[in-house]
Amino acid sequence: MRVNLSGHHVDVTPALRSYVERKLSRVLRRSERVIEVQCTLTVDKLRHRAESVVFVRGSTLHASAEAEDMYAAIDALADKITRRVRKRKERSGDHHAADARRQTLALAH
Repeated sequence: MRVNLSGHHVDVTPALRSYVERKLSRVLRRSERVIEVQCTLTVDKLRHRAESVVFVRGSTLHASAEAEDMYAAIDALADKITRRVRKRKERSGDHHAADARRQTLALAH
């Protein structure tokens, strides 16, 4: 998984970069289909925003989170992305299992 990290009105320090990579590594553990993650960190006055685009084989997932602290925004973003990747993985698995059950039932009759 390749992580592209950029900052808008914020300097991306090595500590911030390693924190983002560590948090987003949970996404890779959830799905082996993740190709690339693009993450943008933005500061607007007192609001810190973390936005991410995850390229998964077959689709693209988007998420953003805001907080008063950049680390809290990154935590919320990682939670959202992890939930979306897990949900997509469950959906794709369910369709195949349902098709197999339908075909088995059709052959039995």
